[in-house]
Amino acid sequence: MERRVIPIGVKGVMPTSNGCAVFLGPAEKTFVIYVDGGIGAAISRAINGEQLERPQTHDLIQSILAGFEATIERVLINDVQDNTFFARMVLSMQNELGRKIIEIDARPSDSLVLALLSQKPVFVCETVLDRVDDMTEILERILKQEE
Repeated sequence: MERRVIPIGVKGVMPTSNGCAVFLGPAEKTFVIYVDGGIGAAISRAINGEQLERPQTHDLIQSILAGFEATIERVLINDVQDNTFFARMVLSMQNELGRKIIEIDARPSDSLVLALLSQKPVFVCETVLDRVDDMTEILERILKQEE
């Protein structure tokens, strides 16, 4: 069975009472992943191109990948169960033995930060997009209130 995947972007990161709401999606639909405050801040920094004085965990992971000459190719949010999202990160590595591609299980929140820092695409399976509530109007309302 072929899975259709759709490119998505981060539409907003908003603080909540116990973390952050990350609004994601293609143009026609928005869904939310709730993350802790530290990850929300890391996503915001990655979007804005900000760096802290000292490297954070995601910076360390990027440095390790660079040391192995591995790159993030893409991130896929591939499942949602009981409001918990799941993702796969595809990495590639080229050396004298050839090209190796590996796919690893990863939290969508960490994957988003790494994809944003590496300027790599993020996708969602159409089946996931079909199962989540559309939060487009809520995001628009929040953005209007902030103006």
